[in-house]
Amino acid sequence: MHVTLYSIAERFIGIKEVPGSDDNPQILAMLNLDKIWPEHDEIPWCSGFVNYICWILDIRRSKSLMARSWLDIGMSIKLENAKVGSDIVILRRGNNPVSGHVGFYSGRSDHVIYLLGGNQSNTVSVNGYSINRLLDIRRLC
Repeated sequence: MHVTLYSIAERFIGIKEVPGSDDNPQILAMLNLDKIWPEHDEIPWCSGFVNYICWILDIRRSKSLMARSWLDIGMSIKLENAKVGSDIVILRRGNNPVSGHVGFYSGRSDHVIYLLGGNQSNTVSVNGYSINRLLDIRRLC
């Protein structure tokens, strides 16, 4: 079996935040890999998830909890060249020029791009997003 960032990330599908005052220790481990300030799992953690998967495979990573920090990592590729395995997708979120979302490329249809990512409805899952939100696709390895 060929191990990829995506194949490792798939193993985390279903991990989710714990509602209320409790926290999921796996998510806290992801968040605290590079930063010590997150004390709870109820913060944006999509970048923490991507960083954690890259850390497991010793791949260059952003070391930031900001989704758009991934715009400087790896090599930019066109959507038509994206493939499942080691490509990540950075999306805009709302109208804030610093907000975003990041996850592993999981495929696409006409107007939807699919990401395997963390903090998608408070869990690790595969979700679809409008291609209009696409900022960039980066090949990490």
